[in-house]
Amino acid sequence: MMRQYELVERVQRYKPDVNEALLNKAYVYAMQKHGHQKRASGDPYFSHPLEVAAILTDMHMDEATIAVALLHDTIEDTTATRQEIDELFGPDMGRLVEGLTKLKKLDLVSKKAEQAENLRKLLLAIASDVRVLLVKLADRLHNMRTLDHVPPEKRLRIAEETMDIYAPLAGRMGMQGMREELEDLAFRHINPDAYRTVTERVAEIFERNRTILTDIENALLALFAKYQIKATVKNRQKKPWSVFRKMETKALSFEQLSDIFGFRVIVDTVEECYHALGAIHTTWSMVPGRFKDYISTPKQNDYRSIHTTIVGPSRQRVELQIRTQEMNRVAEYGVAAHSVYKDAGNGPNGAGPTISKDTNAYAWLRQTIEALAEGDNPEDFLENTRLELFQDQVFCFTPKGRLIALPRGATPIDFAYAVHTDVGDTCVGAKVNGRIMPLVTELKNGDEVEIIRSKAQVPPAAWESIVVTGKARSAIRRATRSAIRKQYSGLGMRILERAFERAGKPFSKDGLKPVLPRLARKDVEDVLAAVGRGELPSTDVLKAVFPDYKDERVASVAPATRQEGWFNLRNAAGMLFHIPGRSSSRKSKKKNGKSGGKEAEEANGALPIRGVRGDLPVRFAPEGAVPGDRIVGILQPGSGITIYPIQSPSLTAFDDQPERWIDVRWDIGEEHRERFPARISVTAINAPGSLADISKVIADNDANIHTLSMARTAPDFTEMLFDLEVWDLKHLNRLLSQLKEDKAVSEVRRVNG
Repeated sequence: MMRQYELVERVQRYKPDVNEALLNKAYVYAMQKHGHQKRASGDPYFSHPLEVAAILTDMHMDEATIAVALLHDTIEDTTATRQEIDELFGPDMGRLVEGLTKLKKLDLVSKKAEQAENLRKLLLAIASDVRVLLVKLADRLHNMRTLDHVPPEKRLRIAEETMDIYAPLAGRMGMQGMREELEDLAFRHINPDAYRTVTERVAEIFERNRTILTDIENALLALFAKYQIKATVKNRQKKPWSVFRKMETKALSFEQLSDIFGFRVIVDTVEECYHALGAIHTTWSMVPGRFKDYISTPKQNDYRSIHTTIVGPSRQRVELQIRTQEMNRVAEYGVAAHSVYKDAGNGPNGAGPTISKDTNAYAWLRQTIEALAEGDNPEDFLENTRLELFQDQVFCFTPKGRLIALPRGATPIDFAYAVHTDVGDTCVGAKVNGRIMPLVTELKNGDEVEIIRSKAQVPPAAWESIVVTGKARSAIRRATRSAIRKQYSGLGMRILERAFERAGKPFSKDGLKPVLPRLARKDVEDVLAAVGRGELPSTDVLKAVFPDYKDERVASVAPATRQEGWFNLRNAAGMLFHIPGRSSSRKSKKKNGKSGGKEAEEANGALPIRGVRGDLPVRFAPEGAVPGDRIVGILQPGSGITIYPIQSPSLTAFDDQPERWIDVRWDIGEEHRERFPARISVTAINAPGSLADISKVIADNDANIHTLSMARTAPDFTEMLFDLEVWDLKHLNRLLSQLKEDKAVSEVRRVNG
């Protein structure tokens, strides 16, 4: 275990004016607090924070960050408190240590939700100071290095969490070395057989190609000497996880991989990067489509380098990366490599400097924090954060030349939301490279995208399944919720207006503001939406605004009388309509002798269905089916065939009985005029005249009501089930559209089983 003076010496090598007192104080305090605690390996627990501190010294972090590493588990695993840390080391250090402390005793249903809330807390802490991230990643790295001592079931969960969250997060922050080691360690535990196979094959290929690699390295050095370019050349080997992932995603064999080995060319200046590139491309042929200039267009994690693949000296493909010393340091250590510090005051408690937030990696983090502020549920947050951690990117441009980086597979909808949420919400189309393209088009590197907008647009909920970025997905969900809330708010407004009118009381939205606390709602729109959804009875709102109000109508009506009232309503509905039989066309067929008796008429003669034998009775499922529906027949042993629309959930009951499925289709000519059954659900305001309004719309649209029932009733609205008779699917859809426009109707939908 590293001694106290050894830790100080490690920091002194890169920071001679180190605050020794702070490191000594943190070392002693953490060692005393962890006392005789042991790790799963049997080692003293204090060895863990000490190793985390050592990892951070390799990254040349300041003494305040090293001290936080020593203290990072004290609040979580010992008797130490935030107040005690504040008093001994200052509030800044206390804030950093608390940011690394997991949330305890979370009252959450799922482990996934707990994981999400801890990640949310960590990201919020990182947003205020990136050193929290550096300590957390070093903490995770040491835990992964010692994961063999953890029980197998816990080991797999930690490895998967590392692969899903912490390794991509390190990559997003530009810490490529950290990311690769985390992936390598996680891969070893998640899929040990694949890890062993890939590692052995890569080692075997390296040994076989050792001479070729040396020859290429010497050829490059000779070329640079010829052009008087001062450069170092190092061969590099692709990591096992990168090899395995590429083989999996592109279905390649080992023999088909051309970039297991590559070469890194390090020069002093940006100009020399392009000088070296010119020398290489004028000497050897470039492989088309394999050139990327991340110097002129850096990645979002601040990575800068030139990538190219050439047909090398021995006619084999050679992958090259050309960069400066500084670019190489940033590629390896990411945000930890930025030498721009803002002095936060090197006082007696060693608050120390903080790394500048003026980086692309931090810009991404701020966008993620914006998504946190929208209040997604834990599972959504975890999913969206994982989406945002994708590494493979495409770079697209706005018509004005602004660069937009997106994950691979992104669409113009993702692009629109990346520009601005309002642009995404009002997107109706897109031009890609000057041509109008579908919104589902997958964008490619260098595409110029122009978004076509309309203020009347509301993003469809179906977009959520198209987009790939967490920001777009969250925005679409919010817009959908907002649209639904607006709809319920409008319905609630009408319900309250009628309720207040019946009570003889004046209604205004301003009148609701003083009683919001009594209604437990934060604003008036919440009240209206709650009434519209049926969560808040209109009588409760009336009593809140007018405490002396008494609902005499409700008080004087006994339950039996109210039930009778609903019975009379049904009777009234029956009286309102002429409800004929299934169809008059059947009678005419019988008179013309085209049907063989009453049983044949009821069974098959009047149903224009192809695909069934003439002697089998045919009937419709309770939810009905209409021409225009795709239909299927289910053989009912002893009772004939039942016709279902293909979208009916009832069909799942027959999934394991394929022998009962019969291929049927409509057989209807223009001369055939007959109505067919369909069931719809209508949710409407519970007020005098509502049913009459709905009935009139149905009648005006030339549809018959066969039966009517009340599926659910509440003080303010009622859900009614109508069994209708309509001509075909177009007729039914037109009727549904007309019903949706009626002011008395909150929701209308077709019932499919």
